[in-house]
Order: sequence, then structure tokens, then C-alpha cells
Amino acid sequence: MIRFFTAGESHGPGLVIIVEGIPAGLTLDEDYIEVQLGRRQKGYGRGGRMLIEQDHATIISGVRHGRTLGSPIGMTMENKDWVNWQQSMSITEVENKPDYDPEDARSQRVTRIRPGHADLPGAIKYGFDDVRNVLERASARETAARVAAGAVAIRLLEEFGITMHSHVISIGGVSAEIPESIDWQAVEESPVRCADPEAAARMMTEIDSAKEAGDTVGGTVEVIAENVPIGLGSHVHWDRKIDGLVAQALMSINAVKFVSVGPGSEVVEWRGSQVHDVIEPVTDLDHPWQRKTNRLGGTEGGMTNGMPLVARFGIKPIATMVNPLPSVDLDTGERVQAHFERSDVCQVPPAGVIGESMMALVLANAFAEKFGGDSVEEMRRNYQGYLKTTGPRKLYR
Repeated sequence: MIRFFTAGESHGPGLVIIVEGIPAGLTLDEDYIEVQLGRRQKGYGRGGRMLIEQDHATIISGVRHGRTLGSPIGMTMENKDWVNWQQSMSITEVENKPDYDPEDARSQRVTRIRPGHADLPGAIKYGFDDVRNVLERASARETAARVAAGAVAIRLLEEFGITMHSHVISIGGVSAEIPESIDWQAVEESPVRCADPEAAARMMTEIDSAKEAGDTVGGTVEVIAENVPIGLGSHVHWDRKIDGLVAQALMSINAVKFVSVGPGSEVVEWRGSQVHDVIEPVTDLDHPWQRKTNRLGGTEGGMTNGMPLVARFGIKPIATMVNPLPSVDLDTGERVQAHFERSDVCQVPPAGVIGESMMALVLANAFAEKFGGDSVEEMRRNYQGYLKTTGPRKLYR
């Protein structure tokens, strides 16, 4: 099983990442992981935190001489902003609580609840009288750790020709025209990770407008995994269906409110003859079971079907706003303006990179489950043997 764990608070000393189940012999280094972390930090509408942090994951276990050992991979990531929060986020007890430094706003208890954030349910669930105990872990800062873990999964998938991409479909009321063939390099260079340059310009205007109003804006992202083999996931149990696992992974990203595999809600308006992807006659045993369309997003019956795995997800506008919503105080229940914590205006562009990481982690686990192996070479032998059996039943090679 390939799985990962993260630990750490937004303004604490740093983040900790453990990735378990990666086979031995995979080439991996910190520079490769840093590329993915750098992609997450880009994007029009990001806040001041991105000017402070230059994320770098330090590998402390599971890799020797540039190759994985098969043991858990441990990584740490420094929060450079910690220098400004050492008293407020001190691990040890501080004196004169609850407001132990009247001159430092960071040390004041947070009681003004933000609608749309984890503040209220988290404080009630865990019995806190200071919302900072919730918001520090609920912060999207944790997604940096996910991207570090996801980079390891992406590196493993690359060994088997599987590649990950993402692009922004909409921001606010601005939607992109999706080209038939996407120029992924152009997407990487776009400030909003959009394949439609004209729509990208309007998206940036939408973000500017929200920022000027002290507001925030959300949008929709598409994640695509290409060269995925047939048969990852399973139809035999609800918790092994690949589309369900992908949906759970993407829904777990901060502020995501809907997920679809393929185009999503559009297909409910079409008839079956317009939805299902016709299978073409097999003329190439190296590439059997081809289809001209991919309306189902690369899954059937909870399994990948050999077409690109495509999922979309929607990010709601960020709950922390410069112009806060009316709310109530956790102590008194009286009307107040919601707390403001430094934040982005729009998290949609970097969400695609996070989505790639989460989908890659799901696929890497499903790949390991299907093809096993304690080393990359053993996994490769198993995979190549499987591919020889995937053609028409009477034409096994």
C-alpha cells in the first residue's frame, strides 16, 4: 500500500511528510520535488505568504545514493514565517494567557469566527476557546506537504509512462474554451494555468475585481492522467472503485465543494447514445481497446479503461476576506466582523498542482496494488507481463 501522512501547522516550525510503500530502486532527489513545490507557489491571486516561503522538502529517510530503499520516505519542510510566530506558536507553555502580549496581535486569542472556514465546527468539536488551534492546521499551507508527497508518486508513475497535467476551466464567472489539444507548456506559463489565453486575461481581471472589493473568488480545475492502463481499481467493493477514490482525494483539498469524473453534470442531460464511449475494433495489439471519445473520463465500473483519467473539481471562494462577513464571537455569541488572517484572493491556479498530487497518490497506490513488487524492476516485470494479456482473448501473445 502506498499512503502518506502530513503533520504541522501553518505558522509552526515546519511541515513533516511521510510516504510509505514506494518500492526500492526509484530514482528520487530533492530537486525533483522542489519543481513540484515551485509550481504550487505560482498563480495569479496568491497572497503575501508566497513571497516569504521558498518551499524545499528535505529528505531525511528512505533514500540512499539517489534511490529509494523501500522503507518510508521522510521529509521536512521549513516554514520561514515561523521566525515571526515563535511566541504565538510556541510548543512550550507561555505565561499570562489568554492574551499574553498585548503589543503582538499574533498572541491574541482568535474568537471572531469566519463563516465558511473550519473555525466553528473545529472549536466546538475539540473544545477550544481559541480558534487559532483550528485554523493553523486547517490552513491550505498543509497542501505544500501534499505536493511533496505527490511528487514522489508522480515520479513513480513516470517510470511506467503515466503523466499528470492540470488546467483551470473557470474562475468566477469566466469560463475557458478547452482546445482539442492542450499546449501544456503554455498552461505552465499562464498566470492562471489556463489553456485559453483570452479567457486567462479575463480571469485575471476577475481576480483583480475581487481583490479591489476585499473579496475572494473560486473556480473549476481539470486534472488529467495520461497513459493509464486498463484495470486500476475494482468493481468488486465500493471502497476499491478508482473513481470513488479519486473523488475522495480531490474532495479532501481545502475549499473543494464538488468533484466529477469526466465532464460531470453535463452527461445527465444527454442520452446514452451520446454519453458512452464506443470501443473501436482492435487493429494494433500494442494499443487495443481504443476509443475516439472519453466522455466518461477514463473509468467504467470503478476501474480505469485505458483512456486518460479525467476529473474536475470546484474550489469555493476562500473564506478569509479583507472585507470580512458579519459573524459572531465564540465567547459571547454576539455580532462581530469575522476574523481576517492573511490570505490569497484566489487559490484556483495552484489547486491544479495539488489536484495532480492527490490523483497521483491514488493512482500510485492502485498501481502498486495491481502490480505489486518490492522494487521498481519487479513491478516493471509484473506490469509488462500484464500488458501481454490485455488484447482480445483469442489473440494472447
